[in-house]
Amino acid sequence: MIRTRFAPSPTGYLHVGGLRTALYSYLLAKKHDGQFVLRIEDTDQKREVEGATAHLMEMLDWAGITPDESPHKGGPYEPYIQSQRTEIYQKHAEELLEKKHAYRCFCTAERLTEMREHQEKSKKAPMYDRHCLYLSDEEIQKNLDERKSFVVRQKIPLEKLVKFKDLVRGNVTFAAKTLDDHVLLKSDGFPTYQLANVIDDHLMEITHVIRGEEWLPSAPKHILLYESFEWDPPEFAHIALLLNKDRTKLSKRQGDVSVEDYIKKGYSKEAIINFIAFLGWHPGGDSEEILNLEELVELFSIEKVHKAGAIFDIEKLDWFNWQWSRRKFHDGLHKFAKKLDQNVQIESPKKGEFKFKFNDPENAKEFFEHRTTELKTMCFNSLADAYKEDDDFLRKVLLTVEEKILKDHKNINEYVSFYFEDKEYDAELLTHEKMKVDFATAKTALEKIKEKFNDFDSFEDEEKIKEILLTTVEELGFKNGQVFWPLRAALTGEQFSPGVFEVAWVLGKDQSLERIQNALDKLENAA
Repeated sequence: MIRTRFAPSPTGYLHVGGLRTALYSYLLAKKHDGQFVLRIEDTDQKREVEGATAHLMEMLDWAGITPDESPHKGGPYEPYIQSQRTEIYQKHAEELLEKKHAYRCFCTAERLTEMREHQEKSKKAPMYDRHCLYLSDEEIQKNLDERKSFVVRQKIPLEKLVKFKDLVRGNVTFAAKTLDDHVLLKSDGFPTYQLANVIDDHLMEITHVIRGEEWLPSAPKHILLYESFEWDPPEFAHIALLLNKDRTKLSKRQGDVSVEDYIKKGYSKEAIINFIAFLGWHPGGDSEEILNLEELVELFSIEKVHKAGAIFDIEKLDWFNWQWSRRKFHDGLHKFAKKLDQNVQIESPKKGEFKFKFNDPENAKEFFEHRTTELKTMCFNSLADAYKEDDDFLRKVLLTVEEKILKDHKNINEYVSFYFEDKEYDAELLTHEKMKVDFATAKTALEKIKEKFNDFDSFEDEEKIKEILLTTVEELGFKNGQVFWPLRAALTGEQFSPGVFEVAWVLGKDQSLERIQNALDKLENAA
């Protein structure tokens, strides 16, 4: 059985890179019906932040990647907090000492500082000089009797070549002589990450270790420890760093890096998980990019994780958020429509757009209220107070900018302001060179539409508005754009806006006629 783990330090917020490591570990385990374990690595007590462990577990639950075993849930290999396992590490450190794969180092901080300064001056690699490796048994015992403080260091077999196959990077080779005799057990009896993670991964029967590439230089030390204990090492997969657009390491100095930051900004769980999954992995082929957690499990393969660093592109996250907002919104509409009427006709004239046709007008009315209420809820806090007064009018307004709301509800005011106030614009806006709309064409089109609208009383029916405008095009012998462009510009005062049928439907007869007359006045003055 595949068993993976996520082993963060409780030092505060959950980094987006940490979430990716946890997610990949979860996906790999669940892909093969395995188990995913959360272990807290709190051996560096000085860096621990109060409440961070509970917060980490809450964030994993929020993301839907709940561990099978954890400090909160328990399990057959508890405790899952390293500070509660110190006796286990001390016992194994003793075993390494007995086997001569480790040794006690009594060097003082002052001596180590002098050693490093000398190495810097001599331009040598900063490594422990093995001074205490050569102490006699008598000297060691004397130091112990005198209760001198010591650490336990790993004795690296300098003559070896350490080789292993990384699931992401392929075959990797390290010359052991380049490795430091690093500390395994600190003077306070707490282990370092190097010792604790090896022991815990073995005792907890972890089969696959997914972690950041910053741990790749430590991998040969860990493999040597496995050999010293005569244990089989797990499979390793070292995933690339997350990068800013300038290809520097993702850091707080250049933007938000915690998952909480993006939650506070309104990004949905589904969008964050989907986006994080694609930071360094892709299912390949023509696979759909909008995937939920279950679909990610089904498609995930560690072999398809990329070696190169992944760019954390906030615009891509925005895209994922938009796609998920649309999917959830439309899924909710479909469910509600089917609940009202199993035989409702659902049409999708354009990708991502849906029209719902009910036989019962009461169902249609109830559905309209539901749809517009959902839109209003999304952007209510972002709406200017003046726009909230006329609820019926606002509901129609929001429906015309539905797609923009789903993309970015925070800028809702700029999308809808033309409905609530007459925009100042120049007569040139009513013309369009490519559509062959000059002042005369615009004037002819608007005068004809004004005549038609004066005798038209079905502004509550968007389809009938469409019919009368298409009839106008036909009668004038114009192209659609030669009628629709000046009318839309007249009704909105903007270059970009919802479609002309929708805008006329929202504004109604009186406002539409008033704005058409205003446009005609501008054309008259510009002549």
